[in-house]
Amino acid sequence: MGRQKAFRLLHFLSTACFLVCAAYLLVISLLQAGRGWLFIISVSGYSALLSFLLVSVYLFAVFRSAARTRKTEIEHPLTGSQYYSVFYDITPFVGVSAGFISAIGTGKFSTYAFGVAIGCFATTFLVWIVFDPLAGLLETLLPSNRKLRRERLALAKIARTQAGNARIRTLAEVNAQADLELQRWRQALLQPAQTLADLVVDDEQDSAGKEAIAIDVGVEAWRLGGIACMNLLYSMAAEICANTHRMPASAESISLWWDGIGTWRCQLS
Repeated sequence: MGRQKAFRLLHFLSTACFLVCAAYLLVISLLQAGRGWLFIISVSGYSALLSFLLVSVYLFAVFRSAARTRKTEIEHPLTGSQYYSVFYDITPFVGVSAGFISAIGTGKFSTYAFGVAIGCFATTFLVWIVFDPLAGLLETLLPSNRKLRRERLALAKIARTQAGNARIRTLAEVNAQADLELQRWRQALLQPAQTLADLVVDDEQDSAGKEAIAIDVGVEAWRLGGIACMNLLYSMAAEICANTHRMPASAESISLWWDGIGTWRCQLS
């Protein structure tokens, strides 16, 4: 079992011990106040879900805190050390032991149970609720720790800036590569675009022959760059038809000839 898993298991057991002792004290207090078991059971039914949610949130916060401790341990020489973590997690059991020792000699089970419960509850409350936050606060107020925290935050800011600059450079490189690829396609498609434009305005050649040539040109464009390259070739041919031949609508026949090449589908409505 890894060290981190062992700490988590120990903390889970100590939290369970604390909750059991707290529940025992609550039941004893209600019984001494004259409340019956029916009232106690009804109250516990509603409080069980709330207790579970609170413990789950608490354990999640503790686990996140344990993960962050590895980064900030140098800033918290006491509360960030493994020895303190062990002390923190065994606090309920220390309280149990102290309560049990204090009840030795009484000879009554109820006295032992109450001593164990009150010892666990009081010790855990003092360490977890009072001492631990106070110790952490005092550590953050030390000049050396404040300096270390400023340095850590400055390094984190530099790292974020460098990561952002790296993403910007990567995006710029991708865009530059895409522009180069587009220029290469345009150079390679000048002649095929002219060929397609000439085909759509050629009234002498039969339609089957023109379609066969157009398909060959479209297949080469697909091999060169897929559907993006075919779209570029189509737009270039349509531009030639509109500017040179003054027949913008004639380029629509290219879309019909190419239907079925790769993922190209006829764009005619």
